Amino acid sequence: MGAITLEKYDFKSIEAKWQKAWDDKQAFAATTDYTKPKFYALVEFPYPSGAGLHVGHPRSYTALDIVARKRRMQGYNVLYPMGWDAFGLPTENFAIKNHVHPAEVTKRNVARFKSQLKALGLSFDWNREINTTDPSYYKWTQWIFLQLFKKGLAYKKEMAVNWCTSCKCVLANEEVVNGVCERCGSEVIRKDKSQWMLKITEYAQRLIDDLDDVDYIERVKTQQKNWIGRSTGAEVDFQTTEGDTLTVYTTRPDTLFGATYMVISPEHPVIEKWADKLGNIDAVRAYREEAARKSDFERTELVKEKTGVKLEGVRAINPVNNTEIPIFVSDYVLMSYGTGAIMAVPAHDDRDWDFAKAFDLPIIEVVKGGNVQEAAFTDCATGIMVNSGFLNGMTVEEAKKAITEFLTEKHVGHAKVNYKLRDWVFSRQRYWGEPIPLVKCDKCGWVPVPESELPLELPNVDSYEPTDDGESPLAPMTDWVNTTCPCCGGPAKRETDTMPQWAGSSWYFLRYMDPHNDNALASKEALEYWGPVDWYNGGMEHTTLHLLYSRFWHKFLYDIGVVPYKEPYKKRTSHGMILGQNPHNFAYLPEEEKKKLLEEYGSDEAAQKHLAEKYGEMANHPVVKMSKSLGNVVNPDETIDEYGADTMRLYEMFIGDFEKSAAWSPKAIKGCRRFVERIWNLFDKVQPGDEYSEANMVAMHRTIQKVSEDIENLKMNTAIAQMMTLLNQLTEKGVNRAEYKTLLALLNPFAPHVTEELWQMMGETDLLSLHTWPSFDENKTVESSVTIAVQVNGKVKGTVTLPMDCPKEQALEIAMADSKIQNAINGKNVVKSIVVPNKIINLVVK
Repeated sequence: MGAITLEKYDFKSIEAKWQKAWDDKQAFAATTDYTKPKFYALVEFPYPSGAGLHVGHPRSYTALDIVARKRRMQGYNVLYPMGWDAFGLPTENFAIKNHVHPAEVTKRNVARFKSQLKALGLSFDWNREINTTDPSYYKWTQWIFLQLFKKGLAYKKEMAVNWCTSCKCVLANEEVVNGVCERCGSEVIRKDKSQWMLKITEYAQRLIDDLDDVDYIERVKTQQKNWIGRSTGAEVDFQTTEGDTLTVYTTRPDTLFGATYMVISPEHPVIEKWADKLGNIDAVRAYREEAARKSDFERTELVKEKTGVKLEGVRAINPVNNTEIPIFVSDYVLMSYGTGAIMAVPAHDDRDWDFAKAFDLPIIEVVKGGNVQEAAFTDCATGIMVNSGFLNGMTVEEAKKAITEFLTEKHVGHAKVNYKLRDWVFSRQRYWGEPIPLVKCDKCGWVPVPESELPLELPNVDSYEPTDDGESPLAPMTDWVNTTCPCCGGPAKRETDTMPQWAGSSWYFLRYMDPHNDNALASKEALEYWGPVDWYNGGMEHTTLHLLYSRFWHKFLYDIGVVPYKEPYKKRTSHGMILGQNPHNFAYLPEEEKKKLLEEYGSDEAAQKHLAEKYGEMANHPVVKMSKSLGNVVNPDETIDEYGADTMRLYEMFIGDFEKSAAWSPKAIKGCRRFVERIWNLFDKVQPGDEYSEANMVAMHRTIQKVSEDIENLKMNTAIAQMMTLLNQLTEKGVNRAEYKTLLALLNPFAPHVTEELWQMMGETDLLSLHTWPSFDENKTVESSVTIAVQVNGKVKGTVTLPMDCPKEQALEIAMADSKIQNAINGKNVVKSIVVPNKIINLVVK
């Protein structure tokens, strides 16, 4: 265009040039001008591992970057920050293995991640970068913990915990996946430990109710509600022949007449209390030892065959009919859920029925329907009560009400709302975490470190190795551990457990608002202006971990007046994973290996069957989750080096529906590279013109509308497809200056480097990234006229151009006036006319 000669598209120099320009001009720095409309976009900050990013990470970052860039162009003061969730086990394990201090490991990893993120052209405000391992940051993590402690929401408790046999630390229930450690995949067993707990259960109902006030995708809301697990029912007291009471929680008190035995957890305290009364205490203890080697998941989900030991010497008494029933110990009942005891109604519960059959126990039908001797009748949410004394003939709902009133009157039970959610296990017996700012005094008990002494910093240690007795590596550091009590001045010892990784990530979104404040976690003005987060994107795997924990912490901070709003995030979306090629699937084997397998097994199918036998069912899936162990991780550095950041950004967005998983394809990325090159080459064809041409008017307005709406709905793939369609039209029908500039502006959030370069080549001096977002006129998004075919006796004889939605009579009049149509019907009578508006006209003549 003009005097400028179009050079070859040199993405490496262009991308380096504009990344430096954005940094130099502080283009993406959020301002403290609190009079402007604000937009706070947030992505989950990463754990900076030594492996660096893989191509799955930028999917979330790029999508929200596009939204943030669009909002800047719409005049918003945008906060789009980034930081590092850097405490935790992987860094510590690496440090132990390689004899490098975790702080040094973290520093290296952060530098690598940051360089990779910058290479992608993400518009983060690096002035607000945070790191959870920075004492100036974790000072406030410790401060929040102290407020929880002072309000009685942090407490210490001896309990059976999930113990990772490899990491040698305690895990929260949420960190145990399919019976193994979420982090390392090792076996998780049960172990008794004294642990700091956070009383998240106090907030269970509010965590459910307030989901009505936020814009979260439905599957996120559903997962949180299911995890919290609210149910309504009754607590019922069963007396025992020893005079003790066993209390159960049941959602079906109406079925009490069908309770023919009880089951208690192997960890239930009454077992040792009754030890001298039980004729088989040795068998019970042996069973308890066996149960301790299983994770909660194994005990409640995986075990199909129910096992247990009947207590010999003590029985329970059903409170509705005073019948003595046996008590069993079984590992499918957990002490940490409910009361650690259940009543069993085998006629109407599959698990209880299986157990009753295995131990030859009575099965009594109490809700009519089915043959309960053959199988449990579980479709009994409605129905009529039988074999249930005064409940006979009632509906289930009537019976629930009547039995609850009966239990209350007799003082043997009461209505109860229950939650599956357990309190959060907050202790970790590891080094690389925030020190818990409490000291233990023999006289004063647990005492907070004075807030003026925060942060309580991690001391340097010679060894980060977890201890064999499960205590923290800080425990042997007597110089650090021994201190004085802030209350009485007497001798005291510091808590040597550290906080879990989830601590620092439970409030980090607040620190971004005012990251350099030494006097508060953030100023009142910053919190009021920036909060809540307008749009938060993150993985579904964090729905019942980080997302739930951070909502809890935020609500607590709201309760004590630190933040002015009860929910931290207005909107939450989640992305699908990018999958890698499965190296154990026949389709992706090296050619030499394929050839050898074909020679040995004769066909693709037989070779694939062999691979499935060798590597398991997973081998049958062509694409799987990227992992180092499979060697199928794609490094973004290599992709950027070969194709450029703009191409990679476009491909990550074009790969498919943002919410769904998508397979990475080295071949498909080339299409996005061609698209960028075509945009580049179109520069040479740009003609003068400060208004959209008539030929392109509708396409321009339609594209602005679609791209604008698609960005807001995270439909980035269809937004790109629309711009590709527009590019085709502009290539075919010609492009002027106004049209090309609009195309560059629409494409800028997706491919910011090349569009900045072309914008400058157009003679513009401002940054396109901060230019005004294009606007559209809805009236101009539809064609004002349409060209349609005219048939005579079913054969096309010509075309006519009509106003859009032209009335039938007017359409016929225009068609009949056309010379070609006149020639076709000359001398004949029109006996029938069919007009399909905006589509076709058909004349039948004789």
